[in-house]
Amino acid sequence: MTEQDVSGRAADQVVREIEKRVYSGHLADGDPLPPERNLMEEFGISRTVVREAVRVLSSRGLIEARPRHRPVVRKPSFDTAVDAVSGIVTHLLTEPNGVKNLFDCRAMIEVSLARQAAEIANKEDLASLKAAVEANGAAIEDSQVFYATDMAFHRVLYEIPRNPVLPAIHKAFVAWLEPQWSQMPRLPYRNRNNFRAHTAILDGILMRDPDAAEAAMSAHLEGAWTQVSSTFKDL
Repeated sequence: MTEQDVSGRAADQVVREIEKRVYSGHLADGDPLPPERNLMEEFGISRTVVREAVRVLSSRGLIEARPRHRPVVRKPSFDTAVDAVSGIVTHLLTEPNGVKNLFDCRAMIEVSLARQAAEIANKEDLASLKAAVEANGAAIEDSQVFYATDMAFHRVLYEIPRNPVLPAIHKAFVAWLEPQWSQMPRLPYRNRNNFRAHTAILDGILMRDPDAAEAAMSAHLEGAWTQVSSTFKDL
């Protein structure tokens, strides 16, 4: 067994123990990780092994490591779970059809969310959707603000089911697709088309017509992909 293998196993032992302490609550969200020297003494390991364990814990979203600061424990959440795979997803987006595959996943989720919103949205949800669409319409001439209000409208749909996984997924989609979206020409006529699409989705939801809401969202996302694919021929 090589020295690297031994170090790797030692780091894995530290990672497992720290994970146990986080999940049990012995190490709470915001607590600093014990100093390197303490970990070295407790586990009988080198500074190199401690730093490897910290790197692994950071990649799993269990600690936040910053230069010249003690690593801080972060309570596991769906956001941290998504963050942990972001590097892999970013790489996969460079593969052939990578962006299209991710966009198709987004479309499947959002079409379902629009349908569900027509069925279950309460008064507060409907008020949030109306406000989001109004803000979107008011921003047509300012493409930067329009983009932000566009994302805000879609975010409300992810929040309506009260499932904590869904807002984390929306946040991830925005982050993963933003490099392509930010390079697209943002023109008022495109903004108007997207606003009309948002209005059609809202109308279907307000009418409590799941079929209409689903069809409007499907048409909106098909149009969005046409815009994206015409800008980036190699997606």
